[in-house]
Amino acid sequence: MNIAVLGAGMVGRTIAEDLSSQFNITSFDISEANLALLKSKFIKITKADLGDFGNYSIFLQGFDLVVCAVPGFMGYKALQAIISAGKNVVDISFFPENALELDDLAKEKNVTAIVDCGVAPGMSNFILGRYNEEMEIKSFDCMVGGLPKIRVKPFEYKAPFSPIDVIEEYTRPARYVENGHIVTKPALSDAALIHFEHAGTLEAFNTDGLRSILFTMSHIPDMKEKTLRFPGHIALIQALKQAGFFDEKEIEMNGNKISPLEFTSKILFDSWKLQPGEAEFTIMTVVIKGNKNGEAATIEYFLYDEYDEVTQTASMSRTTGYTCTAAVNLIAKKLFSDKGVFPPELVGKHKNCFEFVLNYLQERNVKWNKKIDQ
Repeated sequence: MNIAVLGAGMVGRTIAEDLSSQFNITSFDISEANLALLKSKFIKITKADLGDFGNYSIFLQGFDLVVCAVPGFMGYKALQAIISAGKNVVDISFFPENALELDDLAKEKNVTAIVDCGVAPGMSNFILGRYNEEMEIKSFDCMVGGLPKIRVKPFEYKAPFSPIDVIEEYTRPARYVENGHIVTKPALSDAALIHFEHAGTLEAFNTDGLRSILFTMSHIPDMKEKTLRFPGHIALIQALKQAGFFDEKEIEMNGNKISPLEFTSKILFDSWKLQPGEAEFTIMTVVIKGNKNGEAATIEYFLYDEYDEVTQTASMSRTTGYTCTAAVNLIAKKLFSDKGVFPPELVGKHKNCFEFVLNYLQERNVKWNKKIDQ
């Protein structure tokens, strides 16, 4: 099977390298530097402007399946172009638009599209979708963060994604569900200090992470997702936000026009960039409460994962990328072949798909620990 991986950033490279052991992989990116970092000699590389959506049908000819790992700001149009080209796709670009709006197009083109297929959104959705089939869920809570092991002031943060995508998470209003109603609050709100084994005390705050489950799981009365950072991070981000560093409107400086957001992203790219071999970790909890077989039940999944020294792969790349490649295998092995656009909760509801993904991650030493209280 010939698979195209669009985007050779940190996560895109991890996806390409994992899939290259089973499939014929071609990695596309406009950055020759990104492409040069691919370790596997079995991966073909092609320099391409992935923002040229009109040419997708041309350069995707000959591919059986596509992985979309482009930055979020161009993700929706990229996914639309992939589907229009009639290609099955797994997407991790986490764009702000509603992917379900492309469902009719996918059905028309006879395409299977699995979207939001990372760690969160992604694994959290798979888990919720599975237990929604087994119990009456009353509440869903998810907390997740990817952080460096060594805390360096001022931000004490490193990003495996484009800084502009992280800033989007900090500026987009956060939606959650309370008593059956969607509530909207500013991102970074409702901060709380929570202690975790392995990671110590972290700061949890609202971000717009529920995404598709706001609509696909609207029968669940209470749902929240929070992002985790080291204490003090919120105050720094809020200061930048209030001072206008995230504004998109261009300003003139020395005869040149530039948006503060573009300038800030450029500065933060170096500050937030994970260095080769830099130790970092991913921590995540998913807690589902409700009734199972007539009794109160709590299902908890917990993940703590660190940088893999053997494969020299960042934890956030592994936890995000391997969830994506597991979904690629679901399509490739014909374990999931429904046509349309599917967030992971609509895939994970199938027990064989859910168990395949968990086993796939376990084989790559990404270990989810489950606890059930009844």
